[in-house]
Amino acid sequence: MGEVLAKLVPPHGSGELRPLLLGEEARAEAQKRAGTLKRIPLTSREVSDLFMLGMGAYTPLNGFMGEADWRGVCRDMKLDTGVFWPIPITLSADRDTAGALAIGEEVALTDGQGGALLGTMTVAEIYAIDKQFECVEVYRTADEAHPGVQKVLQQGAMNLAGPVTVLSEGDFPETYKGLYFRPAETRAMFLDKGWSRVAAFQTRNPMHRSHEYLAKIAIEVCDGILIHQVLGALKSGDIPAQVRVDAIDALVENYFVPGTAIQAGYPIEMRYAGPREALLHALFRQNFGCSHLVVGRDHAGVGDYYGPFDAHKLFDEIPAGSLHTQALKIGITFYCFDCGGMATNRTCPHGEARRLAISGTRLREMFAKREEVPVEFSRPEVLAVLQAYYDRPRTG
Repeated sequence: MGEVLAKLVPPHGSGELRPLLLGEEARAEAQKRAGTLKRIPLTSREVSDLFMLGMGAYTPLNGFMGEADWRGVCRDMKLDTGVFWPIPITLSADRDTAGALAIGEEVALTDGQGGALLGTMTVAEIYAIDKQFECVEVYRTADEAHPGVQKVLQQGAMNLAGPVTVLSEGDFPETYKGLYFRPAETRAMFLDKGWSRVAAFQTRNPMHRSHEYLAKIAIEVCDGILIHQVLGALKSGDIPAQVRVDAIDALVENYFVPGTAIQAGYPIEMRYAGPREALLHALFRQNFGCSHLVVGRDHAGVGDYYGPFDAHKLFDEIPAGSLHTQALKIGITFYCFDCGGMATNRTCPHGEARRLAISGTRLREMFAKREEVPVEFSRPEVLAVLQAYYDRPRTG
């Protein structure tokens, strides 16, 4: 392939990528100056959002959102400029920290876990937030058991807003060398392959047979697929990123046509916001150059907070032109013993008794209980990688 005629979807909002990571040459001097500034510690979610801003995945944002943007995004999924945006990207602080800052002051942004210097921000706004409002609008619940809601409720009482300069991407580029690609890099890879219709497949799990089936449907209708791994913090019980990477590599190597799939990773932390998060996933995949996002059952959901196809419905409800990246909507997938293979509720006429439901949760449960995993559930090469992980000696 490699035709020069390949044309990708434009970056969101501005039409051009806006990475906020400072170039290497200017970074040393900026880091030295930042060492003299007041330090604002970031939560793990805020760190991941800063990295997304740095790589340009959150184009056209230039930093953490002010009050008008925060309120508009929560209520109407729009920035103050009218640009579509479904989930607030904010930086919180307690009242004492916020009270010690002045508008126009430059501050250093640090990792709240280890204290590493990550960037700087010019404080443009300091405003109080209504956490209940944000939770109900974005997550459709204020239940503290919801992991995303829990994060919001744990935030400080105030938000700090302003443009940022990103000075670090943490350990991601080194830890995930050959996997950590920024939007400019994935776009270049797609164009080099001659791809213009590219589907993104969002995953925070090793890929079982249902995932494989979804990805191959996408390849049938697009030029190729970006299997896009979540590398940021997950919830308890999820399988570590490197294990997932190895499992997906084994799957792609053995069961995909060469040249049809690219595996990559990105530094976001999941919010588990269901339909709203599905829209955010489509938005930043547009910045990565993807024309489609595979949206299956309960995309980015958790527990029973969202209906299985609420994300499908929300894509239909947003105003036309909100996103260039479109949802590739696929129904419930399963293995049908009568059909003799993978199918969906749209293609299989047989009853529930002849269907094997496949899920990451059930797969983890089978490993934990040392149950035999059926061949219809996952490929043997993938199971070998996962078995090696579960067989490792546990410490603590």
